[in-house]
Amino acid sequence: MTDIVVRYPDPAIEVIDKSFARYAIFNSAVERLWTGARWCEGPVWFGDARALIWSDIPNDRMLRFDETTGAVSVFRQSSNHANGNTRDRQGRLITCEHGGRRVTRTEYDGAITVVMDAYQGKRLNSPNDVVTTRDGSIWFTDPTFGIRGFYEGEKAESEIGTNVYRVDAATGEATVVVDDIDQPNGICFSPDESRCYIVESGTRPRRIRVYDVVDGSKLANGRIFFAGDGEQAPDGFRCDIDGNLWAGWGTGEGHDGVSVFAPSGDLIGRIHLPERCANLCFGGRHRNRLFMAASKSLYALYVNTQGVAGG
Repeated sequence: MTDIVVRYPDPAIEVIDKSFARYAIFNSAVERLWTGARWCEGPVWFGDARALIWSDIPNDRMLRFDETTGAVSVFRQSSNHANGNTRDRQGRLITCEHGGRRVTRTEYDGAITVVMDAYQGKRLNSPNDVVTTRDGSIWFTDPTFGIRGFYEGEKAESEIGTNVYRVDAATGEATVVVDDIDQPNGICFSPDESRCYIVESGTRPRRIRVYDVVDGSKLANGRIFFAGDGEQAPDGFRCDIDGNLWAGWGTGEGHDGVSVFAPSGDLIGRIHLPERCANLCFGGRHRNRLFMAASKSLYALYVNTQGVAGG
């Protein structure tokens, strides 16, 4: 299924600051590629397969969109209530599992390797979002959303704080890089990996925090990047090559979709969708196609920029 807006330029693309105008292509419109999920999350692009993989958490499955045919199929079921996904620097799929309370890696032959499921003898909560950096390390957030009930995981008691972790690529050693965020959610790095952005979902309104990356392995100088009024709801996000932050958003009718922030923290643009957007990624041949996992549906939009490689 593909629904294409026929009005050009697409009114769903809102330029708030003139700096955003250059990223909007006048004859590119938001497309709904597929619908039929319960809650879409964690899109990740596989350029070698010309396919997008994403999670449908309550349905306990991962889905696959084939760019060449437009077909959508089941990639994995059961998925252990998979949430966030990314690829490591060897091209393997890295997945956050609510049901397994773990982060896994899918090997080239399809075997599943557990990257991390506990810290200092205590089980993780429900890993949510994940990214990798140039040195191959894996960074992920671990809120309690997946153990609060049986809809997106298995109800259980939390054994550990809601931390952000780094798993070293060479040693496999895990360290806590942030331990003072109330329900960390989306995570991504700036293009030069000097800054790390993390959504704090436990506050009202939700906030986006930013940290300086020290020696490629630690985070310091945490501060507020964005704190709006009302029920602002940033979720998953990725950076483009200019350092702009493209964030999945949900604040109610007329405000759901994607919000785009300059590196300064200024809101410069929006992409309006009829559904709340939980997460997104850049894909396509030139990483210039924005894929948006939004509630029940998968959307896409060609933009005049590129996502950061490996994002």
